[in-house]
Amino acid sequence: MTKTAAIIGGGVIGGGWAARFLLNGWDVRISDPDPEAARKIGEVLANARRSLPALADVAMPPEGRLSFATSIAEAVAGADWVQESVPERLDIKHRVFAEIQAYARADAVIGSSTSGFKPSELQQGAARPGQIFVCHPFNPVYLLPLIEVVGSDVADPAIRQTCVDTLEKLGMKPLLVRKEIDAHIADRFLEAVWREALWLVKDGIATTEEIDDAIRFGFGLRWGQMGLFETYRIAGGEAGMKHFIAQFGPCLAWPWTKLMDVPELTDELVETLASQSDAQSGMHSIRELERIRDDNLVGMMRALKRNNWGAGALLVAQDRRMGRTAPALGLVETQNRQVPQSWTDYNGHMNEAHYLEVFAAASDRFMEIIGADADYIAAGNSYFTAETHIRHIDEVHAGARVRVETQVLAGAGKKLHLFHSLFEGARLLATGEHLLLHVNLNSRATSEPLPDVVAKLADYAKAHATMPRPEGAGRAVGQKP
Repeated sequence: MTKTAAIIGGGVIGGGWAARFLLNGWDVRISDPDPEAARKIGEVLANARRSLPALADVAMPPEGRLSFATSIAEAVAGADWVQESVPERLDIKHRVFAEIQAYARADAVIGSSTSGFKPSELQQGAARPGQIFVCHPFNPVYLLPLIEVVGSDVADPAIRQTCVDTLEKLGMKPLLVRKEIDAHIADRFLEAVWREALWLVKDGIATTEEIDDAIRFGFGLRWGQMGLFETYRIAGGEAGMKHFIAQFGPCLAWPWTKLMDVPELTDELVETLASQSDAQSGMHSIRELERIRDDNLVGMMRALKRNNWGAGALLVAQDRRMGRTAPALGLVETQNRQVPQSWTDYNGHMNEAHYLEVFAAASDRFMEIIGADADYIAAGNSYFTAETHIRHIDEVHAGARVRVETQVLAGAGKKLHLFHSLFEGARLLATGEHLLLHVNLNSRATSEPLPDVVAKLADYAKAHATMPRPEGAGRAVGQKP
């Protein structure tokens, strides 16, 4: 049964929430009085559709239905999740929560995107205070996985568990904050860095671009995959964190920062910040900067995914959740995915290496289907590719939704002969023919597959033997038609 999310407030954050839910198969209702809300949400969704599926190596669920409600009551009626993303004024939030609870289900999750208010402050005067949680995301919500989840002492345990379970199923990382505190956890770090950056600009020590360079070319990349403490543990060398603290702890008493003394945001300082930021990034529109940001995030997160590390480990787990059931004995769909921006080359289409990558992934998927999966390989058995032939038939561009259909040409003894066809819709893009040999990983010599794999492979080979031989099978490079 399709679930429904109600998004109250369709700005940058609300739009990001809408995209995250919608592209994960939820129906979404949006309530926002802005007459431009539909246009703005549409632009955010266009960017999300371009980037979020590029993180997945399996098919995303069918997109949910998007609608715009004429009132909060209409938006929240029957919704499983209600996300408030209205302006950061407590009086406005109290009015919105009162209206939400008047019409929402008593067991629905009510989350607030607030970056500063504590849940006990949001719950003041609420009909059901235990239903309201802080669910603070990070922009862009449809790509960045972290959500700070904060409840008060009266939090409903069942709703909190539903909240955590739902966020995980959306491919996100819920961070349960142990105690209420102003600005939660992450924004307290950001506020400290922001204060120090303002002083560095005001005192003429660095420009906005130089400060950003210090982050994006240095510790920002380290923090992106190891965080603060793990990074410092490594800095301590073989002796670990104790050595780091002993070596660098005394510097905390030195006057390096001005964290307790924020500069006054005078007109002069604001103008300095704005002009420097314009010089740094003014040549790009906001939408261009968003797309640049999204492409960079996808590339970094896919790199982390390859190593099953940090945010990449979440993507691996999400791929597994989104479908690994064994198909019927007809042609096997072994890949269904979107082509990421990073796969394209200077000609604007998919690079040759990634044709091989997608066909190799198709072979790996077929191995899983017949039982030659991770456990089988860990036990000392696998298939090695002995020969490959790829035909490039038509162009493939970034953002294309492609699939691979696989036919078994032979599957007996030590040999596995596969023919992959890459499609976008009905358009054939490429074919890949692979001959694989079964190998004992201990001796590194060819060997017979184990009985369970033999039986499953035989079923597919028998079913596929009745199919027409695919056009192009057995061809060699340069062979005339």
